[in-house]
Amino acid sequence: MDKRAEFSAAMKEAMKNKDTVGLATVRLIQAALKDRDISARGQGKTEGIDDNEILSMLGTMIKQRQESLKTYREAGREDLAEREQEEIQVIQRFMPKQLSDEELEATIKVLIKKTGAAGIKDMGKVMNALKSDYAGQADMGKAGSVVKQLLG
Repeated sequence: MDKRAEFSAAMKEAMKNKDTVGLATVRLIQAALKDRDISARGQGKTEGIDDNEILSMLGTMIKQRQESLKTYREAGREDLAEREQEEIQVIQRFMPKQLSDEELEATIKVLIKKTGAAGIKDMGKVMNALKSDYAGQADMGKAGSVVKQLLG
């Protein structure tokens, strides 16, 4: 099932189960997707964004909510922090299984060989390969530091 169909099914399920947080979160996802599709059409992509770009968008949405969660906790606003945590859990349902630290390092080592990266100047090659082959499966911030360590 493609991501767009997953979102529609999740929205129907949330309505049926009267899951207000789930419904609101899926609507936010669909609104963000529609914005990205409109931008993509402006660049000549008539089909809108593909599943890899959708996974990237979802990753960004999770990261934004994690930052908000941290801010709310520091401000003592557990009610708002709890809402952000619930939204993160809804978004994560649409993400593929995340690579563990060991899997991430092993994957990066394979990609370094595959791309022929020889030094830190080739970091972009490795990161691009990781983004395209493992979209949504790795924290790119963590991956970046592993790539630097292995190439540096």
